[in-house]
Amino acid sequence: MTVETSPVRFDTKIAVLLREDLATWQRLNVTAFLVSGLSTRSPEVIGEPYRDADETEYLSMFRQPVLIFEGSGEVVTRAHSRAVERNTAVSVFTSELFGTGNDRDNRAAVRAVPREKLDPVGVGVYGSRNVVDKVVKGARMHP
Repeated sequence: MTVETSPVRFDTKIAVLLREDLATWQRLNVTAFLVSGLSTRSPEVIGEPYRDADETEYLSMFRQPVLIFEGSGEVVTRAHSRAVERNTAVSVFTSELFGTGNDRDNRAAVRAVPREKLDPVGVGVYGSRNVVDKVVKGARMHP
């Protein structure tokens, strides 16, 4: 068996952009929700299942790193608009979702608001590197 040792370079990027004023628990929760949706639109982003030396199988995960950014509410709103305009794979988490407790109510909360009036606290995007870079322009890497 030959093991490939050269670095893997991706022409795509996965990024999550969070509003900078979120509490730590909110940042973690929003990130988990946002990335969960990206593979449903772009299944190629998921790698092969993992196995340990004892042949225990583990779930497949993203095949590439997820970059986490933060910015003001204005930066997140602008990134949301850019992602939609560029027709890239995008997931959204709005401030209203902190007040719901299930998937049905989450979807209803987003559905009730026109796109230009949404209050996104986070967006997840997947696409070509240059498109994702343009979407998150103005944000900074999460500390």
